[in-house]
Amino acid sequence: MKIKKGSVFIIAGLALILAAGILASYNLYDAKRAEKTALLAAEELSRYLEEKQKQIEGYSKYEDVDFIPDYVLYPDMEMPTTEINGYKYIGVLEIPSLELTLPVLDTWSDFLLKISPCRYEGSAYTGSFIIAAHNYTSHFSNLKHLAPGDRIVFKDVAGNTFYYDVVVQESLEPTDVEEMKGGDWDLTLFTCTPGGQYRVTVRCEKTEGIPKE
Repeated sequence: MKIKKGSVFIIAGLALILAAGILASYNLYDAKRAEKTALLAAEELSRYLEEKQKQIEGYSKYEDVDFIPDYVLYPDMEMPTTEINGYKYIGVLEIPSLELTLPVLDTWSDFLLKISPCRYEGSAYTGSFIIAAHNYTSHFSNLKHLAPGDRIVFKDVAGNTFYYDVVVQESLEPTDVEEMKGGDWDLTLFTCTPGGQYRVTVRCEKTEGIPKE
């Protein structure tokens, strides 16, 4: 009987080790897939934005007037989107200190977060702009390393560029939804910690001028 019990424990232990290995392999595969998907979308969006910028410069030169973005005239307007592989994107997020350039989807869901960072709420035009992403290494895993003064850049698909500086980092619980949305912040970035116990939350203020090197 003792031998049989010992065998059961050994088999159960091996099964747990195997399950843990399978889960780790899947998580690694999922992270690599997300990295590749986001990279391809970011590259296509960057090309799109280059063409958009040329159009804006050409318009200003031809009309001999300063170009006024639509969002300045109509700040409550919806953020425009462009479609890539069936998904709607609103722009590109750049975090130079983390060497990240990421596409941002128009809306969020558990499924969409596996593809790319997503707009959780708000707008780059009116403030209270919140972007969420998974804690993949290629997405928001390293948000915890951002420090006050770090520069963040967002480029929308209309060719407008917005600059932000990191002000503070917070750790919120998953149930702190109203606190996540609260506060007079121009931009908030957040992701979950491994296991989902907390939300790493980075608060930013909009700034003007030449972007930091």
